[in-house]
Amino acid sequence: MDAFEEKRKFRRIESSFPLKYRDLNKTEIDSRGTISKNFSEGGIRFRSDRFISLACRMVVELNLPAIAKPIRAVSKITWIRKLPTGDDYEVGNQFLEIAREDKEIIRDFVKDQAQEVSSI
Repeated sequence: MDAFEEKRKFRRIESSFPLKYRDLNKTEIDSRGTISKNFSEGGIRFRSDRFISLACRMVVELNLPAIAKPIRAVSKITWIRKLPTGDDYEVGNQFLEIAREDKEIIRDFVKDQAQEVSSI
């Protein structure tokens, strides 16, 4: 029997959507782009080409297919780990402030994607 117990509050789905992120205290010019790895209405995992401190508060902007405007949230880094090859990092990010409408869009999107996967 597997001793692993899922502790996440929200359902998470695999993804590869365009994502921009920047330190909350920096300008838009310092914004970086990447691709999401997975996400939920509670947060997002992505790859970064630089180390980001756990103390960092960020603005993340996620572009979902068929959604006209990007989803924006203020978030915090919950974990970061160096990938075994190359100089990149994988980052776990928790949403702190997100518009109710954006949270509902994510919730519906995740639910729809999960249903599609389970029907295959």
